[in-house]
Amino acid sequence: MKKKFSLLLSVILLLSLFLAACSGNSNTSSNTNSEGEATSGDSDSSEGSAEQVLNLTDTQDIPTMDSTQATDTVAFNAMNQVFEGLYRLDKDNKPVLGMAAEEPQVEEKDGETVYTFKIRDDANWSDGTPVKADDFVYAWHKIIHPDTMGGYASMMGAAGIKNGNEIITEGDPLYGKVEELGVKAVDEKTLEVVVTQEVPYFFDLLTFASFYPQPSEFAEEQGENYSLEADTMLYNGPFTLAEWNHGEGWKLAKNDGYWDADTVQLKEANYKIVKDEATRVNLYETGSIDRAALSADFVDQFKDREDFTTILDTTIYFLRMNQKNEALANNDIRKALYLSYDRDGLVNVLLNNGSVAARYLVPKEFLFFNDEDFRAPAPDGYLADQTADDAAEYWKKGLEALGTDKVELEFLTTDSDLASKIAEYAKDQFESKLDGLTITINKQPWKQFLDLEDAGDFDISTGGWGPDYPDPMTYIYMFETDGAYNRMDYSNEEYDKLVSDAKTETDEQKRWEMMQEAERILIEEDTAILPTYQGGSAIIMKDYVKNYHIHKFGADSSLKWVTIEK
Repeated sequence: MKKKFSLLLSVILLLSLFLAACSGNSNTSSNTNSEGEATSGDSDSSEGSAEQVLNLTDTQDIPTMDSTQATDTVAFNAMNQVFEGLYRLDKDNKPVLGMAAEEPQVEEKDGETVYTFKIRDDANWSDGTPVKADDFVYAWHKIIHPDTMGGYASMMGAAGIKNGNEIITEGDPLYGKVEELGVKAVDEKTLEVVVTQEVPYFFDLLTFASFYPQPSEFAEEQGENYSLEADTMLYNGPFTLAEWNHGEGWKLAKNDGYWDADTVQLKEANYKIVKDEATRVNLYETGSIDRAALSADFVDQFKDREDFTTILDTTIYFLRMNQKNEALANNDIRKALYLSYDRDGLVNVLLNNGSVAARYLVPKEFLFFNDEDFRAPAPDGYLADQTADDAAEYWKKGLEALGTDKVELEFLTTDSDLASKIAEYAKDQFESKLDGLTITINKQPWKQFLDLEDAGDFDISTGGWGPDYPDPMTYIYMFETDGAYNRMDYSNEEYDKLVSDAKTETDEQKRWEMMQEAERILIEEDTAILPTYQGGSAIIMKDYVKNYHIHKFGADSSLKWVTIEK
C-alpha cells in the first residue's frame, strides 16, 4: 500500500511522502505506524486506575474513509481501528475471527471452492443496526464497479474470488457485471464466497480494508456524502471516529456496541497532525503526546534512553521514474539516476533510524520459502557492483541518444519536514553527479500529492509500499502494464507474463522463481524504479503505553489491545 515519505506505506519518512505495515508477539510488538514510528511494549496487565487515553500524531490528514477508495497507509490505519471485516489481524499478525462468527464451511463444487461464512449475531453498526451479509456484497461490488472502482479493485482477483479479475478488465465479456462476482448473501447473516483459485494467503486478505463491509442502506441514504465526515458513516470496529477536524486531526472513541468491547480498554485516541519534527518532539517531552518518530537530527539526543528503540520494517521506498518523459524513457538515463544515488549516505546520515539501503523491491527478512529468504538470489539487490563512475557513462550515452546536453526534471514529493529533506538530498545527489541535470522540487500536501501521482502528472515521484498480505506478489504486481500503481508508463511483456503466470502457478518453488525473475527484470534490466531504502524507525514512546501492536502487512497498527498503565 502506498506509504507516506507511509502504508505504505506507514511512515514518517515516506508515509508522509506516499504510498504499508512489522512485528508483534505475545511479549513485544514493534514496527512503524502511519508516521513511520516504531513501537514497542506488551503487557497483559489490567488498565488499573490510569485514564485510558492515548495521544498520537500523524504528519498527514486522512485522504478518505471510504474503504473501497482508500489506497494509502494513513487511511488504512484509521480504518483498521473503526471498521472490521470477516477477520482481523491479531497481536501475532495472524487472521482471527472478526465479523465472522466461526470458521467457514468449505465445499468443493465443480472445480470451485465455496466458503460459507456466518456473520455474528452480535455484530452491529454504531447506530445499532445489524451487520448483514449484504453489507459485504454491497462493498465488494462497489470497489469493482466501473462507476466507483477503487484503486484496490484487483484485490478481489488477488483473493481468487470468482470473476474478480474479469469484471475489472475492459474488453472482457464480464467487464462491469458486478453481479457475476463470486459473492452473495444467502440470508441476512450468511455470506457465500466462491473461489476459483486457491490462494495461500486468502484469510490474510480478508483482514484488509478492501474486504470490509459497508452499511448498504445508510451509505445509499448518504449518497455522495458517505464517509466525508465523522457523522456520515457508521462503524463496526473497536472504535468510532468521534471527531474529524480536516487538516488538524481526529479523535477515536471506544465503540461500546462492538461485539468484543470488553477487550477494548482505551476510551479514546487523539491524533494531531504535526508536520514539523521539532514540534512533535517537544510535544512528547512535555507529555502532550505519548510517542514520536525521530529522524537523524534527534537520534543522538535520545538513543541512550530507555524509551528509545529502532526497528527494521517491511516497507520499501523507491522513486518512480515516469517514462512519459522523453529523458526518463531512456534506460541509460534511468540507470544513471539509479547509480548516482548514494543510499548509504541516506540511511546512515540523513535517516539514521534503523533503515537499510535497498536496491530491491521485496524486503529482506520478511518472506521465506523452505526457510530461504526471498532475497537469497540477490541479497544485495541489483547493480550493486556498479558505481557513480558507471552512472556518468550511462548519463553521457543517454544524452547522446537524446541529442542534448541538458535535462530538466520535476521531483514530486509531499510537504512534510522529512520529505523535504529527502527530496533535497536526491536533488543534490543527481545534480552533483550528472552534468547538465536540473531538478525542480514540487512539494504538495498529501492529498494533492496523491492526486498528481495518480494522474501521472510528475517526472520523478517518491514512492513507498508496505505489504497488503504476506506474499511477494503484494510488491511484484504493482508494475504490471496499466496496473493501478504503475503510474509511470512502464511496460514489459516478459514482466507481465511472469507476474500473470505466478498468480496461477501451483508449484510454490516455480512461483517464487517467477517473481524473483520479474523483480530482476524490473530493476536490473529495465531499471524502471529507483529503490532507495527498506524502512526503519527510531521512536520514543512512554513506558506506560502497553500492548500497542504493529503488523507486518495490511494496516500498520491495532489499538484494540492498548492499555495505559501509570
